[in-house]
Amino acid sequence: MEIVKLIGVLIVVIGFAIKLDTISTVVIAGIATGLVAGIPLDELLRLLGEKFLSNRLATMFVLTLPVIGLCERYGLKDKAVDFISKIKAATVGRIALLYQAIRVLSSALSLRIGGHPQFVRPLINPMAQAAAVTKYGDVDEKTEDQIKGLVASAENTGNFFGQNVFMASSGTLLIVSTLQEQGYEAVTALDIAKWSIPIAVISVVVAALYYSLFDKKLDGRLLNGKKAH
Repeated sequence: MEIVKLIGVLIVVIGFAIKLDTISTVVIAGIATGLVAGIPLDELLRLLGEKFLSNRLATMFVLTLPVIGLCERYGLKDKAVDFISKIKAATVGRIALLYQAIRVLSSALSLRIGGHPQFVRPLINPMAQAAAVTKYGDVDEKTEDQIKGLVASAENTGNFFGQNVFMASSGTLLIVSTLQEQGYEAVTALDIAKWSIPIAVISVVVAALYYSLFDKKLDGRLLNGKKAH
């Protein structure tokens, strides 16, 4: 019964669903999978240790979390408000659009700027939150969460639609290899990159419309509401 070896997937799904500790859930899932597969416990622990050491650089981003926390504790958001307040045309949507355009360009050139933990959380989100505070005054928790989601989506969509413009990106190479396996031998990485350019441009145009609507909704709910009071 080979399907039993998928027990690790079930453990991860259940662990995440009931919000157990992420690291503990993954480790337990790995141990359970190894035991079901018939790997001795001492050999399994040795394998886990080797994989952790060989991939330890992948966890370096964790070091950014306490740094971000310290910056926020000592006035990161206040500094962002001071900076954004000097830019009269700044809005939440415009900041998100500018970042998405930068993210598309950086992905197209295969330049990695850190993503959510190193760039969005410590820089883009505080700037967007500051733009809202500058324009509307104090905002409620619901609005703060909406802004967080907006700038997070700018990172995701910018990276997603921009990465295939770079011929040597993993996404482009995966598309080429998959198509060639299906019999489309004439497809090259250059073909995928060329046809990804208009898609990337369209994604920014659509984002501009969406972010403009987002700003108008905030105006209607917060700005007009403040005037009514």
